[in-house]
Amino acid sequence: MKTSLEQALAQTILQRFEAFYSRFLEITRGAKSRFEHSDWLGVQIAGRERIRLYDHHVGATAATVRTMMGEHHVNQALLKRVKSAFSDLLPRCENFEVAESFFNSVYRRIFRHRNIRSENLYIHRFLSRGEQPDLAPLIRRYSADAATLPHALDRLLADYAFTLPYEDARRDIADICRHLAESGPAELRQGPFVLEMLKEVFYRNKAAYLVGLIRCGDKVFPFLLPLLNSGEAIVVDTVIFEHDLASIIFGFARAYFMVYAPAPALYVAFLRQILPNKADYELYNAIGCQKHGKTELYRHYLHHLAQSRDQFVIAPGIKGMVMSVFTLPSYDVVFKVIKDEFTPPKEVSHEQVKEKYRLVKQHDRVGRMADTQEFTNFEFPLDRISQELLDELKRVAPSALTLSADKLVIKHLYTERKMIPLNLYLEQADEQQTRHALEEYGNAIKQLAAANIFPGDMLFKNFGVTRHGRVVFYDYDEICYMTECNFRQIPPPRYPEDEWSAEPWYSVAPNDIFPEEFATFLLQKPLVREIMLSQHHEMFEASFWQAQQARIQAGHIEDVFPYRRKKRFTYQRGN
Repeated sequence: MKTSLEQALAQTILQRFEAFYSRFLEITRGAKSRFEHSDWLGVQIAGRERIRLYDHHVGATAATVRTMMGEHHVNQALLKRVKSAFSDLLPRCENFEVAESFFNSVYRRIFRHRNIRSENLYIHRFLSRGEQPDLAPLIRRYSADAATLPHALDRLLADYAFTLPYEDARRDIADICRHLAESGPAELRQGPFVLEMLKEVFYRNKAAYLVGLIRCGDKVFPFLLPLLNSGEAIVVDTVIFEHDLASIIFGFARAYFMVYAPAPALYVAFLRQILPNKADYELYNAIGCQKHGKTELYRHYLHHLAQSRDQFVIAPGIKGMVMSVFTLPSYDVVFKVIKDEFTPPKEVSHEQVKEKYRLVKQHDRVGRMADTQEFTNFEFPLDRISQELLDELKRVAPSALTLSADKLVIKHLYTERKMIPLNLYLEQADEQQTRHALEEYGNAIKQLAAANIFPGDMLFKNFGVTRHGRVVFYDYDEICYMTECNFRQIPPPRYPEDEWSAEPWYSVAPNDIFPEEFATFLLQKPLVREIMLSQHHEMFEASFWQAQQARIQAGHIEDVFPYRRKKRFTYQRGN
C-alpha cells in the first residue's frame, strides 16, 4: 500500500517535471518573435538556455527528494513504491513520455547512475499512445490538384501569418508550383492530393520552416517550406519534397528545432511519415527533447541487441589519441570512451575533453558537427564483446571498466552516429567521389569557422562521410572558438639558413595558428592537392581566417542553409 510520503514524492517529481517543461515551452514560444525581429543572437542564447534547463531541474528535484525523505533515507525499496505512485499519475500527464525520462534522470542522479533496472525506473515505456495516435488537432489540411494548387498555397500562406508581411506571396507560390511541376513527384500531376501541415512552425537558426506532407493515395512525400526574414518581409526560400533532403534538414549534425509541442510524441508520430528512416530518438533530438531522445536511444539499443547476434568490435579507422572508439557492425552508432592516458603530444585533461563535448552540444552545429549523447555506467553483455576490443579497452581505459561474469559496464562514454571516416572514404573513392568529398570537407571547415568554431585537428581521419555524402566533423578534443585563435602568416626567413633549421626562426605562442602549414599534412597526394587548391585555396591563407574572425567579432551571423544553393528560388530566378 502506498503511503502519503510516496505519493507526495511522486507528486513532487511530476510537478517539478511540469515546471521544467513549462519553462521549456516558454523559451520555445519566443522563437516566433526572435525570427520576426531578426534577433539572431537571441536565437543562440535561447538555444543554449533551453539545453541547460533539463539538468538544472533534475538536480534541484533530486535534492528536494532527498530532503523530503529525511530520516527514511534514500533506499531502493522506497523509490520502487514512488515509481508505482508516479505511474498512477502519468495517465493525467499530457507529455507522459518525457515525464518518464525525467523520473529516470532523478533516480539516476540520486543513485549515481547505479542499479539501472526496469523495476526501478522506466527502461521500457509504461504508457503508449498506440501505433496511430489522433493527429487531427495538430494539422491543417489543403485539398488540391495541379490546377488548384496555387489557390491552396495562397490559403496555406495566409494561415501562417507573421508580424512582417510576405514580400511577394504570389511570386513565391508561382516558384513552388513551378518547382513541383518540373521536379516534384509525378503523382502531383496525375490526380488530386492533400497537403497536411503541422500548425506549429519549426524555427532554427535564421529560418522558419512550415512542415508537412503531400498525401497522394497511399504515397506520402515531405512538404517543407523554409521561410527567411529579409529584414522587412518574409520570403519562401524553396520547397523540399525529397525524402533525402528532408532527412538532412532534420539531421544529427544540426541545432535542435524550436517548435511549440506540449505533447512532442505526437509531433514525432507525424514526422515518422516523412522521415521513415529515422528512429524515434533522432526525431525527439531534432525537436529539442534530446534527453528523452537519450532514453529512446537506449531503448533502441536494447531492441537491436535482442534482434542481432554480432559482436562489438574496434571501429574502423586510425585509432585516436584521446578516445577509444568501438561499434556493433549491424548498428548505426559508435561508442567513444576517453582513454586513461592520452597519446603524446596530446596534453588535454579528461575534464577538458568533456568540456569540449559540452561546448558542441550547446553550440550551433551548422550541419557539420555530429551530435552526441553522454552515458554513465552503460552496460554491454560480455559475450557480445570481441576479445580484441576487450583487450584494447583493458589496455587504454581500465579505470572506466567494471567486469562481472556476464557484463561489461563502462563508467562514462559518448554515443555518436556512425559514419565512414573521410580518410578511409578517400582511399576507395573514384575521382568524382573524391572531388565531391573534398568540396564537402572544405565547406564543412568554412561553415564551422563562420559559426566561430576552429576544429583544431583538421586531419581527414577526424571527419566522417554520411550516407547522404555530407562531410561532418566528429573529433572534438582540440576544438576552440575562432575568436581564441591568433592566425598568422609565417614570416619570411631572416637568412637562407633559417629554412633548413630544425627550429622555427619566429616566435610561436600557444594560440598561434599558421594556415600555410595545413598544406603539409592535408595536400600530400597530387589529386587532393589539385582539388583543394582549386576549390578551397583560401583555407591555407591567414587572411581568410582573420576575415572570418573580424566578421564574428562584428556580430555577424552567417546564413547556413541545409540544402544546396541551386535549390534556392533566388538562385533559380537568376538562372
